[in-house]
Amino acid sequence: MKIMKFLAVSLMLLYAASSFASQTAAKLYKNPNCGCCGQYAEYLERNGFDVEVINTEDLTAIKLEHDVSEEMFGCHTTLIETYLFEGHIPVDIVNTVLEEKPFIRGLSVPGMPAGSPGMGGNKRGSIDVYALNFGPMTSSIIYTSF
Repeated sequence: MKIMKFLAVSLMLLYAASSFASQTAAKLYKNPNCGCCGQYAEYLERNGFDVEVINTEDLTAIKLEHDVSEEMFGCHTTLIETYLFEGHIPVDIVNTVLEEKPFIRGLSVPGMPAGSPGMGGNKRGSIDVYALNFGPMTSSIIYTSF
């Protein structure tokens, strides 16, 4: 009977450890003085991501390093797998990209729209999510009205 209890406890611990290991790693670059970026990191963590927050005084350099045009600048920059996610993008849309693996550099929600994930306030109208494409056409609307 003791062996059965030991095996049952071992299996439960193994399952719990494997569920932690399956979290998707994310690096979120943000200004150290921005509170909504921290709230977005917590939002990602609540939804299964293992988020490393990296504070930087030169967030623009990170964005330019990844070829994000100024009109697509979001509040923060998150790197997940081979994709870049700029700003307050809903996790279901992030997960769709990670599952479907489209041929894009990433996604952007420019600015800091009220009511988006991690931002306070009430959403006013639709919020567009842009695909950051490769090549001469740098961005296009991919999702509307979240």
